[in-house]
This record gives sequence, C-alpha cells and structure tokens, in this order.
Amino acid sequence: MTPEQLSDVIVVALTALTEAGTITLPDGVPAEVLVERPKVREHGDYATNVALRLGKKAGMNPRDFAQLLADELGQSKGVASAEIAGPGFLNIRVDAGAQGSLAPQIVEAGTRYGNSQTYAGQRVNLEFVSANPTGPIHIGGVRWAAVGDSLGRILSAIGAEVTREYYFNDHGVQIDRFARSLRASARGQEPPDDGYGGQYIDDIAADVVATHPDAVTLPDEESLETFRAVGVDLMFGEIKKSLHDFGVDFDVYFHENDLHQSGAVERAISRLNELGMMYEKDGASWLRTSDFGDDKDRVVIKTDGHPSYISGDLAYYLDKRERGFDRCIIMLGADHHGYVSRMLAMCAAFGDKPGVNLEILIGQLVNLVKDGEALRMSKRAGTVLSMEDLVDAIGADAARYALSRYSTDSPIDLDLDLWSKKTSDNPVFYVQYAHARLSSILRNGVDLGLEPDVESFDPSLLIEQREGELLRALAEFPRVVARAAELREPHRVARYLEDTASVFHKFYDVCHVLPKGDEEPSDLHHARLMLVAATRQVIANGLALLGVHAPERM
Repeated sequence: MTPEQLSDVIVVALTALTEAGTITLPDGVPAEVLVERPKVREHGDYATNVALRLGKKAGMNPRDFAQLLADELGQSKGVASAEIAGPGFLNIRVDAGAQGSLAPQIVEAGTRYGNSQTYAGQRVNLEFVSANPTGPIHIGGVRWAAVGDSLGRILSAIGAEVTREYYFNDHGVQIDRFARSLRASARGQEPPDDGYGGQYIDDIAADVVATHPDAVTLPDEESLETFRAVGVDLMFGEIKKSLHDFGVDFDVYFHENDLHQSGAVERAISRLNELGMMYEKDGASWLRTSDFGDDKDRVVIKTDGHPSYISGDLAYYLDKRERGFDRCIIMLGADHHGYVSRMLAMCAAFGDKPGVNLEILIGQLVNLVKDGEALRMSKRAGTVLSMEDLVDAIGADAARYALSRYSTDSPIDLDLDLWSKKTSDNPVFYVQYAHARLSSILRNGVDLGLEPDVESFDPSLLIEQREGELLRALAEFPRVVARAAELREPHRVARYLEDTASVFHKFYDVCHVLPKGDEEPSDLHHARLMLVAATRQVIANGLALLGVHAPERM
C-alpha cells in the first residue's frame, strides 16, 4: 500500500462518517489527505494529522475526531490498526498483506511505476544550457545540461509534453570576437585582447582553412564572415556532439537572429501596445515592468530606433506561447539573478501568470576539486573547465549524477577523487552497485529455477522489519517523483535512491532471498524474490530519470 493508496482509504473512511451523520464537515471531505512516514518506527507505518486539521471545522475536539476516524479505519481493508497520539495525530499500521501487495504492482507496472498524469495535457518548454557557440560548454553549463535533462525526464514522468530547447546567438559581439580569434590563429597571430584562446581555437581555425583555403587571404570582411559562419557551425557541431555523448539531446535549436528577421520583435511590441503596456518617453519606447514588480521600467526601443536587449526576450517569450506552450521554464546561471524580476514582469505584462506560464530557475556555481585543490584551467579550453574535462575525469554517469544530486540553489565543490572511486563512498557507485546486486540475485534465482511469479506470490509472508522498511521505501517513489517535479528539484530523486539502496542492503544482510545448500525453495523465497524484483525496478526507474545507466553487472 502506497501513501497515496492509504490517503484514499482515509478519504473513504471520512466519507463514510460524513454520510452516516457521525461528523459534519462544512467544506466537505477533502480529496486527499497528507500521509507521512513517522520518524520513529515504533509509531507505526504511517501517520496523519487529518484529525487536527478537520476536528475544529467539525466542531469537535481533535482527539475525539481522531477516535471516530480510528474506529472507522479499523474496519478498512489493509489497515491493521490506527492509534491516537498527542493532541490528535493518527499512527497507522498497514497489515502485511496490504503492504506486501505493492511488490507485484511495481513489477507489473515496470518502467511506468512512479509515473502519474498530474501534468497530462500540458505542454512545457524547457530551455537550458543555451550557451553561445564560442567555445566548449563550461562547467556551469554542464550542471544545467544534467539538471535540465533530468527535469525534462521527471516532468515527462508526470504526464507533461516536454520540449527541450537550446537558444543561442550566432551573431553579435561574442561571435565577432570568436571569429577574429579564429582568423588570428589561422594567420599565426596572438588572439585579440578581447578574444578567445586555447587549443580548441587552433583546432577549429585549422578545420576552417582545410575546407576554405582562401579564408585567410580574402578581404577582411569576407574573411571574417567565413571564419564566423564556418567556425560557428563547427563549434556548434562539437557542442551538440558533447551534449549527445552526455545523454542530452534537444528538440529545438532556436537562433536569436530569427526573432529579428521574422518580425517577431515587432509583433511582440505591437501586442504590448495593444495591451496598454508601452509608453513613449525621451524619444524611447518603454515597457511598464515596474507595474509588475520590476525595480524600474525597461527601454524596449532606444532613442536611435534600435531594439534593446529585452526586445529579444519579449519576442522569444511570445513566440513560445504562440507555439502553444503552457509553461515556459528557463534555466539560467548564477550571474543572471538580475534578469529574474524583469522577465517575470514581462510575462505579467503579456497578461500571463509569472511562476506558471514563465518560471526562471537559477543555478549556482560548480567548482571541481582534485587532491584537495580547486581546478582552474582546462588544457583544451584554455581558460575555463569544460564538459570534456569533467567527463574525462569521472565518466558521464558520475558527472550527471553528481551534478543532479544537489539543489541548484547551492554551489557545488565536486571532489573528483571521490566521484571516481569504485567504493560505496561514491554515491553513484553505491546506487548502481545496488542495482547490479539486485540483478545478480535475480540471475542466480533463474539458475535455481526461481523467478518472481505474481500468481504464486503471498504478500502476507513479508513480515520481517527489514522487509517492511524496504516496502515502505518503495512506496515512497511516486511521491518523490511528484515532489521533484513540483519543486523542479531532481536532486530529490538522487537522494531517495541512495536512501533506498541503503534500506535494501540492510534488508539483504538479514533476509535470505535464495535457498542455501540443500534447502528447498519455499513460498518465502518466492515472496522475497518478488521484493527484490520490485526494488530493482524502482532503482532502475530512478536512475533513468537522472539519465544514469542501471548496470546489470559491476
């Protein structure tokens, strides 16, 4: 029995009490009830504060309300007991049969276990990484690659239709600096003072010359345009390949320049004018963002008639909404805090709801640590640490898991020595080893002629404390996924996996799953083998949400 299923049982009990006239709830019976695992195991399998929440509304002492509910729950299928604690808490114990029946449910659900339809029918645009193609993806962008892709998987798991989008500018000042750096390298010169350096610049410059031998000798403007166009295409090809190798692929690559060429900027400004959100002052066109929480109004069209930077943001947001996205989520680096208020104000100016139609997530910095010292330089990138540096050091699985394991609100000091270990000190190794161990048990079972069988499974046999703890841990998975999606926090899945792996190892230390020596297979062996299969499925599902492999052998 999962917490959600127990919540349904409590709602049914409340409905029965209401229909019998035993209690009166002015606001009606709630659709769901909060059910939690108590901190102290002796207090039961689950606890709820529903009597404290509803007692006064029913005009009753919460303990009296709790007693009526406890009596009703005592007659409910799957509930072993319901005891009152303190001012009106209910501690509930689930009978072994109801608790154990979860295992075959998980096995039958397979990869669907943990999924829901909470966001069914909602289209979500998830924009992340979005680095300009002027160099390899730096370590901050790698964090968003891991977290963003995991969040996309988690949102899909709760029913959303997710589009992963990469936004970049292939013109502008940074691209000009990139092109000038390539040309300087091809000419054997030092990079410009404001340019880019590193082995990758030399490599791409050589590739440009290999396909366009006259790129160096063309007139300056033509030469620069050749290095820009070809160099950007080559750099972006490298970025796409790096992301793909990291397990991250995007559905849409959106060029900023398209907004200006397509007239999207003019359409956005026209829409805001229609809504009365624009005004003229000092020869410029302004957006009333201060009406929606921004610290000041923003210039959209400058006095020289050219659009300001925010004009592209306006056009891009409206473009996403016109493409039919209900929710637009943008992931930005730690240096973008100042953009949040103006972006949310922009959303409100269009008549949309900030925090619903537009969300801005800010990720903090990542530091790589080796031998106790922070790493600063990349051999290939020259000035910044890149995705390749991290993957080369610890592998893609460890990198993805490590970067997704922490709240994005917190900076990370990522210890490369720890994350490259093949021991239980390494969190991703610990979880993957649990999956491999579970897989090994199931293979050994097959060798003995034992396989999980739903028909012969007897849930009432799983009465040991460690069995119950493992079942309750597995029951939490759907709620963990839902919470991770709701809060946009993939790290909750990683931490859950570590906790569940720990619970499994404790179970395996004391509960023999397979017969030993000449021991005959029993119904208990079959029941425990089903529990093992369910545990493996949950860990595999959780790792899949993080984009991390679930190895069969280690």
